[in-house]
Amino acid sequence: MDSFRGQGGIQMLLNAEQEAQHIVSSARNLKMARLKQAKDEAEKEVTLYKSHLETEYQKRISETSGSSESTVKRLEEETEIKIKQLKDSALKVSKEVTDLLIKYITTIKN
Repeated sequence: MDSFRGQGGIQMLLNAEQEAQHIVSSARNLKMARLKQAKDEAEKEVTLYKSHLETEYQKRISETSGSSESTVKRLEEETEIKIKQLKDSALKVSKEVTDLLIKYITTIKN
């Protein structure tokens, strides 16, 4: 009878070991599934975040290039105004400068 119990005990141990292997295998599979799910969610978040950053970057680029174009236009207008003012000023004094130069050229010193 002891041999029967010994074999029954061995069989119980083998069954327990098999059950433990199934439990461990299930736990590993569940862990792998959770890791894969977490990885997929993280990749989605990264993609969404990259998309958000790219949108912000493009928005800032368009804002900056728009303002630089307006700055260039404003500077060109200011330059044209300055050039016109200088030409007007030169026209006003050109007669006086010409007369002064002719006076110095034609005057003889003793």
